[in-house]
Amino acid sequence: MASILENKNYGEVSVFLPENLLREARRQKNIQNCSVPQICILDPDGDLAKYLLNIGDAKKNDCWACYHSNLFTFQIDEIEVGIIPCIVGASYAVLVAEQLFVSGCEYLISVTSSGIINQPSTDKNFALITEAIRDEGTSYHYLPTEMPATIGDKIFEKLDSLSSSSLWFNAKSWTTDAPYRETQSSINEMQEQGVMCVEMEASALYAFAKAKDKKIVCFAHLTNTMAQSEGDFEKGEHFGSLRMLELIGQVIKKIR
Repeated sequence: MASILENKNYGEVSVFLPENLLREARRQKNIQNCSVPQICILDPDGDLAKYLLNIGDAKKNDCWACYHSNLFTFQIDEIEVGIIPCIVGASYAVLVAEQLFVSGCEYLISVTSSGIINQPSTDKNFALITEAIRDEGTSYHYLPTEMPATIGDKIFEKLDSLSSSSLWFNAKSWTTDAPYRETQSSINEMQEQGVMCVEMEASALYAFAKAKDKKIVCFAHLTNTMAQSEGDFEKGEHFGSLRMLELIGQVIKKIR
């Protein structure tokens, strides 16, 4: 058995807690004990946050005490939303998610770029990740190896829509923490397992959500074929920010 799967003791409380870290961060940085928005976005590429800042629609949130990231706020349909850019990879995403949920966040939406493994049968390019292959390390600290990393049933019921107006379709993803080890044999295996895309955060976020009973939804923006040809990684106008805003608006209406 790999050592990463040993000595996990899933029912045991952690000595190191996010709320205690943030207590010290607030003290050191003279940040008052206030709350972040109830709905927050993880923006791994950082394009949406950059766009909102450039047009003057986002401002830095002074309640976020994390040592490693900045949180900005903006409005969607008069609802205040938080966004944190450049949270890339499973361990970083869960570190930030842990801190968000003890800072006032109630819903976390991740929208990450992804590589296409199986071509979708739709022209929609946002995939609602319903299950993610656990090919990273972080999820194994939250869930036993035999448990799948899946979206929560209650939040899925709100988002499982076949409406033509929805910007997403349901799909299975492959979460890796080694993108430059996406070999042809591993891609072939994922294709056989019905995987639509590959990304770097979803399985760990879903494992954390299941273990801690948190509301998290992960989307993959299908943008590339792992740079197999020039002209890859195109996301659309303003690096996909306008469509991403539309997606987030649709999601918020369904989950609130």
